[in-house]
Amino acid sequence: MPKLPVVSGTEVVQALQRLGFTLVRQRGSHIVMRRGSSGCVVPNHRELKIGTLAGLLKQAGVSQELFIDTYNLRD
Repeated sequence: MPKLPVVSGTEVVQALQRLGFTLVRQRGSHIVMRRGSSGCVVPNHRELKIGTLAGLLKQAGVSQELFIDTYNLRD
């Protein structure tokens, strides 16, 4: 299993949008994103802990490999 990068909440939102998720709403620092029937809550913090990132990817139904590939396309 590849190692998850240290990312910010904004970078996670951008990567999920490239995967087809849309921003539903935001309250404070929590951003709710949805794609079909699956969704997740992304904390908009400067740096997300690895466990938090892994949990929200599991909640969204996105594999870690797919997220890393999409995140690396940000250039």
